[in-house]
Amino acid sequence: VQPPEKPLQAEEWNKLREDFQSPEIFEEVMLNSMIRCNSPIDVAKSLLTHLAKRDGDIAYNVLVKYLTLCVQQGQVSEIRDVYDIMKVRFKILESGAYNLLIKGLSNSDQWRMGLTLLEEVKKMMIPSRTCYESCIKAASRHQEMKLAFELYDEMLAKDVVPTLDVLQSLFDFSRGMKDAELQKELFGILLYLRENQIYPHKTFMRSIKLWFESIPGGKWRGHLTNIKDSGQCPVCKHQLEDSNLTEEEYSNLSERIIRDVIHGTDTFRKTSPQEFEAFRTFVENRLPFDIVIDGLNVSHIKPRRMQCENLFDAVNCLAKENARLLVLGRKHMLINSSNWKSEIMKEMQNKADFFFAENISEDDAFLLYATLRSGKHCKFVTRDFLRDHKACLPDSLTRHLFRKWQRGHQIVFFPSAEGRKKCFSSVFSQQPAFRYDCVVQTTGDTWHIPYKDVFEEKYSYQIPRKWLCIQQK
Repeated sequence: VQPPEKPLQAEEWNKLREDFQSPEIFEEVMLNSMIRCNSPIDVAKSLLTHLAKRDGDIAYNVLVKYLTLCVQQGQVSEIRDVYDIMKVRFKILESGAYNLLIKGLSNSDQWRMGLTLLEEVKKMMIPSRTCYESCIKAASRHQEMKLAFELYDEMLAKDVVPTLDVLQSLFDFSRGMKDAELQKELFGILLYLRENQIYPHKTFMRSIKLWFESIPGGKWRGHLTNIKDSGQCPVCKHQLEDSNLTEEEYSNLSERIIRDVIHGTDTFRKTSPQEFEAFRTFVENRLPFDIVIDGLNVSHIKPRRMQCENLFDAVNCLAKENARLLVLGRKHMLINSSNWKSEIMKEMQNKADFFFAENISEDDAFLLYATLRSGKHCKFVTRDFLRDHKACLPDSLTRHLFRKWQRGHQIVFFPSAEGRKKCFSSVFSQQPAFRYDCVVQTTGDTWHIPYKDVFEEKYSYQIPRKWLCIQQK
């Protein structure tokens, strides 16, 4: 429906409603349309006035839609009026209404009322990310950085994950301030990025750079650079952290993973204890491997090719340096079919050890077990992120070691854009495991921050090659 351009009288609204094919949802559809067209507020108000006269009151969901339009247009006095009506009419509001109210008030000179509402929400539930971030941005805009960081710390303590957008705004609004506490908080955000292996996008990286350079008397200078394969920064000649774990870290990690992840409850949901035992015996008799390949995962890299050809190219590429390979396969690969040709499978089995699991097994546990049992040098190939296993690890130190080990040991193949790459029959590019660790890192007077050109919502296995080097002169 097309919303009217000016307020209507009761009989005009009635006429429109009668002509509508589903009169019982007319008001909701009309308000949705007004939100989409950003209709003048007095047009929407005339519909609400008509409803109140006709029905004696206005339904909750209709009020929320009207509130959405008010927030969209920054109509602060209307937002306050709707809140007053809702408070009287409904005992509690759901989170969607609170999100709107707090967002609408936070963007106005009455932003402190948004904080009052946030306190109200806390009595009933954990406030949403939107509620927290609206209040954090409002406090930052009004240069109340201490308050902004109190809210940010509280948000993290409640496991509410912040967006990069709000993190960026904290750097933007702190520019030029000389405050040791504030600096500590912002360094804390950088360590949060490190801990969670988050790569800021280019605009966020620029905000970080500008903040550092604006610290009064700080003498920080930032430069954009690419780190050499050796792990040395060309700007400050500093050597980045090694991606290898120490012997002690490695043995702690492999013990934890084998105990908590592989023998924990999650492995046997999709595989039987007997099958896993057979796999362990198979691996123990053939150790150590140099590379463990998730066969099914790799076979899907180029969707338009035969799956066995994709896998064949991967095996050929990796077997070149006489590496000992283990391929985790599935039993269905042994049945001659359009995707799995027997002669190609036989040829591959001359170049690598194969373990064929049941068709429903979960590969990750097998992959981790074989790689970790083979020792520190062993790499693995998959395009999966192994996120579930990170979640099974009990403490943040082990999770950090797991991610570090993964960054240093995961080889990823993906379809090559140029098609003239050195291996994989010119079809794939390979991202090898790096020798240096690709996370935010600091020595105190230097910071190195890897960044991406564009924002990525999802976790990505493609590690950035671009870095911001910041040093204190």
